[in-house]
Amino acid sequence: MTEQPRLQDRPDWLYLLRDYYELYRRLSAGGSAKIRSHQKTVRDGISRVIKANAEVQEHEPLGKPVTAHWRRALDNGRMERHAPFIRALESVQGHLVWQYGYEKVPRGLERKYAYAELVGPTGPVITDEVILGLVLFAPGCTYPAHAHDGISESYICLSGAVSENDQGVYAPGSLIFNPPEQRHRITVAEQNPALLCYAWTGAREKLANQKMVFSRGPRK
Repeated sequence: MTEQPRLQDRPDWLYLLRDYYELYRRLSAGGSAKIRSHQKTVRDGISRVIKANAEVQEHEPLGKPVTAHWRRALDNGRMERHAPFIRALESVQGHLVWQYGYEKVPRGLERKYAYAELVGPTGPVITDEVILGLVLFAPGCTYPAHAHDGISESYICLSGAVSENDQGVYAPGSLIFNPPEQRHRITVAEQNPALLCYAWTGAREKLANQKMVFSRGPRK
């Protein structure tokens, strides 16, 4: 029986994790103790995944209609300070499984959005320490209002521009933080796609089997 490969056997995933760690180390918390604490929790989770030499289960790629905007999103991200992270994403793009997270996708959203988990219970890097992934939005997308039960969530805008709850515009390099149970809705600028990476932290039982499902209230 072939032994399951681990991070040390798949250096592209290891480099991506290290670059993720650096994003959460270098970005400002804006003076917020809660955001600073969340950033540290994400970094600690990544450190444990690397130290454990986590299993890697690489999948055949699976696209969605919105991935037609992937190349444009990457091209725009290369012009930002986090260009090394964009290059790390390119190195694993052949193993990204883009998903909806809905049993029934809301009308019109199937062409506007998809997410790909990078690190978490379903892999490709297998762990219950933290969930890391990507969200890709087409121009003009509206990401429905939802909340997460027991999950602290952050997004880092890699390219494009988004607004959350119509209360501010987040350009590339911005971090958006949503504590547990906080309802949030994202809208995307009309001219370009938006690519965000995300991190979820929480108790292991909360992270287990999580998907980026949008609900009208907190997940139970």
